[in-house]
Amino acid sequence: MKLAILQTSTGIDPAAEAEFLAAQIGDAAAQGAQIIFTPEMSGLLDRDRARAAGNVRHEADDPVLTAVCAAAARHAVWVHLGSLALRGAASKFVNRGFLIRSDGEIAARYAKIHLFDVSLGSESWRESAAYEAGEEAVVAATPWGGLGLTICYDVRFPALYRALAETGAAIIAVPAAFTRPTGQAHWHVLLRARAIETGCWVIAAAQTGEHQDGRATYGHSLVISPWGEVMLDMGEAPGIGLASIDLAEVEAARGKVPALHHARPFRMAQP
Repeated sequence: MKLAILQTSTGIDPAAEAEFLAAQIGDAAAQGAQIIFTPEMSGLLDRDRARAAGNVRHEADDPVLTAVCAAAARHAVWVHLGSLALRGAASKFVNRGFLIRSDGEIAARYAKIHLFDVSLGSESWRESAAYEAGEEAVVAATPWGGLGLTICYDVRFPALYRALAETGAAIIAVPAAFTRPTGQAHWHVLLRARAIETGCWVIAAAQTGEHQDGRATYGHSLVISPWGEVMLDMGEAPGIGLASIDLAEVEAARGKVPALHHARPFRMAQP
């Protein structure tokens, strides 16, 4: 399986991002990619929520989703569109990712379960103030094996990743817009841990650099083997990264350390 990662510096204009992503998908396909992964918030990254509200659409009307589906069909490639800010059923937005088949049809959707509500000293984030949380974990069928769908802050909740692996995931996508402080401290170690614990390939497409809304993201999109080896690290520059992965390594890693089969129920001792 040959994959591509699009490492981007998404801005505040979805129309421009739609055109850019469609072109990048074409470039990645021309380089032989069979499936292409994009970051969290691939269509709009804007911390000014009043301004962002004017650009957030319902799924059926979103220009980025429409453009990416068309590009997938035009180039006959699968695309994991890491996530988009969309209008939800209630008053809040939803952070939703999509797996798009090579015919341009949507194969699966996933809404981010764990919302980023943290204080980092100089930075404070309250994703739940504008977004509603998802409730369902998703493993989607692909021609290469089961693909588990997660988004960014989900990576800190290993029970989700174990559940995905136990449900058939051989690959887990972790599109992200990690802050620089948390990225420098935790990005590599968290993603390597999730790969090792589950015996899955981990594909993490990330936002990078200085954004139009004033934030800065960490970059370092990664491809990590089921044994925890970093096979691709894109550093901080935007662009297209390519990698070939062997799904046979999933069973090989799980055969060496069958932790998924060794898990046992337990109870906490009373003090």
